[in-house]
Amino acid sequence: MRSRYHHLLLPLDFSPKNRWAVDVALEIARTNEAKVTLLHVVESMGALQRDAEIGKFLDDCATRAGQELERFSRLFEDAGVTADYKVSEGKRAPEIVRFASEHGVDLIVMSSHPVDLQDAVHSLVTVSYQVGVGAACSVFLVKQPVVD
Repeated sequence: MRSRYHHLLLPLDFSPKNRWAVDVALEIARTNEAKVTLLHVVESMGALQRDAEIGKFLDDCATRAGQELERFSRLFEDAGVTADYKVSEGKRAPEIVRFASEHGVDLIVMSSHPVDLQDAVHSLVTVSYQVGVGAACSVFLVKQPVVD
């Protein structure tokens, strides 16, 4: 059977909900013999970044993110999946969409959360919603299982 997906993008913010997206991405990558790129976007702060302390803080964030991504990439490599990682800077949703477009990604796998229909306006401005609408490729939104 021909593989449907060849390059997965897995954006991570290092929150606990990422666990389920990592598991799903690993399963899809193994099934399709696809490579995975793990991405963390350090949110840009515009003109504030010119301040030396803020610039150092953002550099430290990027360094720590790279260390975390390297740790996650080893999980994929240990399972026989080719994985690389990238720390990027910008606005999260547009940066994820741009990265996917420029790097031949054919599936984005990312964490999401249940939409509160009573507060749909706030639920629709999430990063996952913006990526789902803006990406040219398919997007698989992984929600944390609900425990009763």
